[in-house]
Amino acid sequence: MNFTVFMPMRTNRMKYVGIVLALLLGTFSGRAADSTGRKLVYTFPIREDIMPSVERLTGKCLAQADEMGADLVVIQMNTYGGVVAAADSIRTMLLNSRIPVWVWIDNQAASAGALIALAADRIYIRPGGNIGAASVVDQQGRPMPDKYQSFMRATMRSTAEAHGKVVERVDGTDTVWRWRRDPAIAEAMVGTTAGDSTTVGVLTLTADEALARHYSEGKAVSVAEVLSNAGVVDYTLYEYNPTTLDRVLGWLMNPFAQGIFIMLIVGGIYFELQTPGVGFPLVAAVLGAVLYFSPLYLEGMVQNWEPILFVVGLLLIAVEIFVLPGFGIAGIAGIVAVVTGLAFAAIDNDVLRHVFSGELSAGRIVRPFLVVIVGSVAAFVAALYFGRRFLTGDSRLRSWIVLTTDLTPEQGYVGHRLPQDGLVGRTGTVTAVLRPSGKIVLDGIYYDAVAENGLFIGRGEKVRVVRVGNGQLYCKQDFSDPSES
Repeated sequence: MNFTVFMPMRTNRMKYVGIVLALLLGTFSGRAADSTGRKLVYTFPIREDIMPSVERLTGKCLAQADEMGADLVVIQMNTYGGVVAAADSIRTMLLNSRIPVWVWIDNQAASAGALIALAADRIYIRPGGNIGAASVVDQQGRPMPDKYQSFMRATMRSTAEAHGKVVERVDGTDTVWRWRRDPAIAEAMVGTTAGDSTTVGVLTLTADEALARHYSEGKAVSVAEVLSNAGVVDYTLYEYNPTTLDRVLGWLMNPFAQGIFIMLIVGGIYFELQTPGVGFPLVAAVLGAVLYFSPLYLEGMVQNWEPILFVVGLLLIAVEIFVLPGFGIAGIAGIVAVVTGLAFAAIDNDVLRHVFSGELSAGRIVRPFLVVIVGSVAAFVAALYFGRRFLTGDSRLRSWIVLTTDLTPEQGYVGHRLPQDGLVGRTGTVTAVLRPSGKIVLDGIYYDAVAENGLFIGRGEKVRVVRVGNGQLYCKQDFSDPSES
């Protein structure tokens, strides 16, 4: 057996850098592989729950394998399942892959993992491994209603049927057509729904049972043994291993984490508007935006127009608040722009054409919008609750972010004081409109004044001082005849 192993560099947007460096180092050359007749085998692992991060990893690796001109892709799988939507998307990628895709089950391919494995051209299982148990459950592990189980049964059947039929010789003479992978077995992995809506009879196959029922092509303890059993002996093996950065980005792009970041953005902006000048809420909003957009940008999902649309939306909302008081076109347009920018940032623009063509469900577009809307509403409700709870009263948080120090005369703080006697009952003239605060002139002296009860009093109007406090004169409009004063 003759093969070479490569460890890749992270590609991100510079997806050719790893290949170019490998060429310069002399460790890899697609043309050299062609000239020597070696097969190029690309392998990558799926060892965690099936989440959108695994979906993106699979799409990226299949695209990179295609760019390299790989002859074969081998997925090393060990998973207990995950999100059905992500698994269904991966299944579609494997069924439509131009390059043959094999799956080596390195222990377990349960639930969503079974669906993905079933889409592969060949399946190999480690001795002691299993495949099956594909019924749909909620987050607590309880079976979902039959509506969901029925859809999963049909998906498993259609995936098995996609591999077609083969001719089988019986008793050395007769030949019959049989399914390469029996759809009935695939359906049994989901089980049936009993009268009480529980799922029963869920099938799981061991490595030997899968081989006996034509659900695997053999047993193997390594990728090398998989290739050896398949007769592939002269090859170059390119091995992609997710880095720590891949795992961090995968967590940051989890819908739950994205919802948290959206709450930081919306809540931070709300608190900043409520307490201008504090700074901490604005920092939290900016941090939330960076954590939301950065991983999506590094993964190539964000186009420049999406963060720009988000910023434009914020500017429109600011215009509505500070320039055009009320709630009109600018405010509505700003909210729509913010939601659209955040939602489309989480949508891979390359898959939109598959949604519009009907190959993928519209849920690929609806889901990010739901995450943004739910996160925004939750942030707004939480901001109202915590704003009332912590920014008023005697809470510890209030003492951290709001100036609550009392300035007392005992500590040397003396405010501007006006005499109580001699001013109350006097009549003056408004020089700066009281709405409700402004200025009045009294005997040639200008005073800060406030209209009592918050009334609007125009410039030039006569006012009567009713009380004095906080360095200001509190006034009411004087309707008496000037000649009487």
